[in-house]
Amino acid sequence: MTTRHLVDPELLELAETFPSLDLRPDTLPAIRDMSAGMVVLGEPSAFGVTRREVMVPGLGGAPDVRCLVYEPAAKGKDRPAFLHIHGGGYMLGAPEGSDVRNIRVAARLGAVVVSPAYRLAPETRYPGPLDDCAATLAWIVANAVPLGIDVSRIAVGGDSAGGGLAAGLALRARDEGLVRIAFQHLVYPMLDDRTTADDATLDPVLGEFIWTPAANRAGWAAYLGGHTPQAPAVPARASDLSGLPPTWIGIGGLDLFLDENISYARRLIAAGVTTEFIIYPAAYHGFQFELRAAVTQRFEKDYLASLARGLGCDLAAT
Repeated sequence: MTTRHLVDPELLELAETFPSLDLRPDTLPAIRDMSAGMVVLGEPSAFGVTRREVMVPGLGGAPDVRCLVYEPAAKGKDRPAFLHIHGGGYMLGAPEGSDVRNIRVAARLGAVVVSPAYRLAPETRYPGPLDDCAATLAWIVANAVPLGIDVSRIAVGGDSAGGGLAAGLALRARDEGLVRIAFQHLVYPMLDDRTTADDATLDPVLGEFIWTPAANRAGWAAYLGGHTPQAPAVPARASDLSGLPPTWIGIGGLDLFLDENISYARRLIAAGVTTEFIIYPAAYHGFQFELRAAVTQRFEKDYLASLARGLGCDLAAT
C-alpha cells in the first residue's frame, strides 16, 4: 500500500526525492556524511544574535559536550532559555542542523538557546546521550547569572529523537530534582520503542516517508543496546507523567509517531499536565524541510508562538 495520494501536494517532491535511510553499520558513515551535507547555516548577526561554541563538562567523567550557544546581542537579565536537542533517530545529526531555527528563536523570543552535540548511538548507547543533555541543562543553570537567564524560565525541546531526549530529560529532571523545567516543546518526538516492535500492529497509513518502521527499529536498537526498555530512555514507558511541565507537541498526520504521540498527550492530560497537541494534516515525518509548503509555514509560526507562550514572553517582529 502506498500513501502517496494522502500527502499534501506541496510535500510530494521532498517525500519522493529524500534519500533512503538504510541504517546499518556499513551504511551509517555515508548517511551521516549526507546528513551533514544538507546543513544550512544561518547568519546570526543579521538577526541581532551571536553564536558561539562552548564545551560543557560531561557527567561523571564523561567527555565534554560541544554545544552551540545563541544569545541576543543586546545584553539582558532574567531572560528565558531554551535547551534544544537535535533529531536524527539517536544515530544522526548535529546542532548545526537546527541553526536557522535556533537563531530565529533567540531573535524573536529574546531567549538564550543552547543546543548540545550529544554523543550518538550505536557508538554511545543509553544513558550516554541523555547524560550529555543533562550535563547541558546543569551548565545552563550553573551559568544562569553570566548568561542573564531566569532559571524559572527554562524550556527543553527537540525534534524526533531530540524530542524523545527532551521528554526523557523532563522525566529525569522531575525525578532527580535537577531543576524545575518550565515547558517541554516536542516536535514529532520519538517516545516509544513498542511502536515498531516485532509484535506491533502498524497503522498502514503511517511511516511510509523519510522515517520508516525499519529506520525506527534500527534507531531504538542502536540507542538501547542491551538495556531493558524503560523510562527515561523510553519516555512512553514511564508509569507516571504527573508533575511534568506544560507541553506542546506538533506532528504530521502521516508520521510514524502519530499514535504514540497521541497516546502520550492523552496521558499527560490525564495526569493533569497542561498540553497542546497539533496535527498537521497530510504531512509526514520531517515535512518542515520543505520550506515552501503552506503547512510548513503554519508549523513554523505555531512553533515560535507556542514556545513564546510556554516561556511567558512576547514575539518580536521579524
